[in-house]
Amino acid sequence: MAGWSGIRLKKTLVFLLQWVSAGLAVAFIVMLLRPDLAGRAGDSASYGPAASGSFSRAVASAGPSVVNIYTRRQVIRGGGAETRRRSIPPAPLRTMPPAIRYENSLGSGVIVSPDGYVLTNNHVVDKALEIAVLLADGRYAAAEVLGSDPDTDLALLRIGLDELKAIKLGRSEAVQVGDVVLAIGNPLGLGQTVTQGIVSATGRSRLGLSTFEDFIQTDALINDGNSGGALINARGELIGINTAVLSQRMRTQSTGIGFAIPVSMARGVMAQLIEHGHVIRGWLGVSSLEVTPELAEAAGLRSARGLWIEEVYAGTPAEDAGLRRGDVLTHVNGREIFYVQEALNLIAGMPPGDIVELAGSRGGREFSARVKISERPSPGS
Repeated sequence: MAGWSGIRLKKTLVFLLQWVSAGLAVAFIVMLLRPDLAGRAGDSASYGPAASGSFSRAVASAGPSVVNIYTRRQVIRGGGAETRRRSIPPAPLRTMPPAIRYENSLGSGVIVSPDGYVLTNNHVVDKALEIAVLLADGRYAAAEVLGSDPDTDLALLRIGLDELKAIKLGRSEAVQVGDVVLAIGNPLGLGQTVTQGIVSATGRSRLGLSTFEDFIQTDALINDGNSGGALINARGELIGINTAVLSQRMRTQSTGIGFAIPVSMARGVMAQLIEHGHVIRGWLGVSSLEVTPELAEAAGLRSARGLWIEEVYAGTPAEDAGLRRGDVLTHVNGREIFYVQEALNLIAGMPPGDIVELAGSRGGREFSARVKISERPSPGS
């Protein structure tokens, strides 16, 4: 057993060393090609909300709870294609074996419990064969995935280390546009890095990044490797998990628009992953479209509001309740709805077995339905 532990320890060290070397190489290239970037960090204190102060206390409080995550995946490319060798007479067809290689990736995570729970993005650890976590104090550990939720792009890991500092959780519902925020993560494998900005919008949705969206938008600089890291307020409290950046893919230029999953959503997902290993959500069993003036005219609808049911899936609560293609839903439990995301969030937030009251129109006449919702199937099932 001791021999096996030694081998595993050696493999993990080699794995991390590869990433450290890669990060130093990237840093050297960046400084060689863009020396002007070195001065910008020092200039940041001369403008903005921090002109008369410092965010060092917030970083000192939250920084030890933010970790670097390194993963390795098996990637299979090609294979199955038949090729013919050039010869006379022609050689028989033969099948080429698939090319198997290993791909390293990086990301960030946040320690949310002294028990070793680490919150990150699902896309950071999805299909990973190996996951290594490097702490701010230099310690490292292999991590296991306790559960994941592709619908929100969140995953919960666990590491077996003692004396872990859990980040203080804030209240994302109290976040306001204009609040100063800091993004902490592992961009480009350089190691823990802090960038500053403000909240530029809240409640961002319909971006196509995940099924359930309620993002905090920020102009704090986020790069590859920041995914799963912390977005904190000026008090060092976690208000979001950094998950995506809007990029124009133009050399080093950035749009300055990043998105974070609110901590209120992350807290609920984490609680269910700990208790059930997956997230339980309510489900009707329909797909729908937002009614636009064009759709209203094409479908002969009286008004351009509500959700037009595009499909009712077989064997679902919606079918059992008699919902039909072409029905227009305008209210869920008495609340007027305008967007698909809005209705999706309302239904998903209800436990299976609850009754939801729907109202809308069918063939130009008002109708209502009571539906006993079921559990939403997991993605891919």
